[in-house]
Amino acid sequence: MEMRDIEIFLTLSEELHFGRTAQRLHVTTARVSQAIKAQERAIGTELFLRDSRNVRLTRAGEQLRNDLAPVYRSLRESLERARLAAQGKTDVLRIGMIPGNAHDLRPYWETFRTRHPRWGLKIRHAPFAEPFAGLRNGEVDILVCWLPVLEPDLVTGPQLLAESRVLAVSLDHDLGGRRSVGLEMLGDFQTSSNLDLPAYWMDSFTPPHTPKGRTIERGPRIDSMEDAFTLISSGEIVNLFPRHVSRFWPRPDVAYLPVTDMAPLDFGLVWRGETETDLIRAFAAVVRDLGVHDPQGP
Repeated sequence: MEMRDIEIFLTLSEELHFGRTAQRLHVTTARVSQAIKAQERAIGTELFLRDSRNVRLTRAGEQLRNDLAPVYRSLRESLERARLAAQGKTDVLRIGMIPGNAHDLRPYWETFRTRHPRWGLKIRHAPFAEPFAGLRNGEVDILVCWLPVLEPDLVTGPQLLAESRVLAVSLDHDLGGRRSVGLEMLGDFQTSSNLDLPAYWMDSFTPPHTPKGRTIERGPRIDSMEDAFTLISSGEIVNLFPRHVSRFWPRPDVAYLPVTDMAPLDFGLVWRGETETDLIRAFAAVVRDLGVHDPQGP
């Protein structure tokens, strides 16, 4: 099995969605399907069960994932160390980003690289559907995510971002013609859900009640931004986002309305306490020194 095919298999075993796997790996959905079919032919059994709505691992697929994941990770780390050595670098810090505005945070990346030229820095996307998986399986060293994080094995470091909120609605939605909205209005509409996320963490992003105590209804599950925008643009849900989403995901079928009465959403650094390193401490020091960034946007 080629490295790329292993990567496709392991990514699909995480995403359980052919389209998201293809997007994450920058290949076509057909390429993902072909790789999985070839692996199944070579092994002699199905690795995934799929129908029109779901993809899930078979028992053989689970066994292969469990066996391959640590081997693949070790091989990638070995290759990365070799590349670093060739560049005269001694180690690399890997940062996972749940917010999509890594561009806004360039001062942190540039300061870290200037202060520590013998260390590499890699920025990776981290899916919010499994927010802490990358930390726990060793794929990233630090996660940038919204706060609070109250996981017993994770340490919360300094805050680096605070953003006002916008509500994303379809252009023909009842709210579509407004210039701004208040949180109380969410009591009249349905927003997204994901029951696999820690409840406290989801509630910090979308509160369960309006200021007057009305329930904010949680509707269809979303696992990705693509899921969210499909439901928003069709008018099925409205969805809260940090303000940067309106700049990095402009869409002709979606309006972003400033929310006038919500506190900013805070983002900070999170890492596993038992894997804290000099690199993690050094990046945390950079964030503390530069302080909290508050991008204004348009």
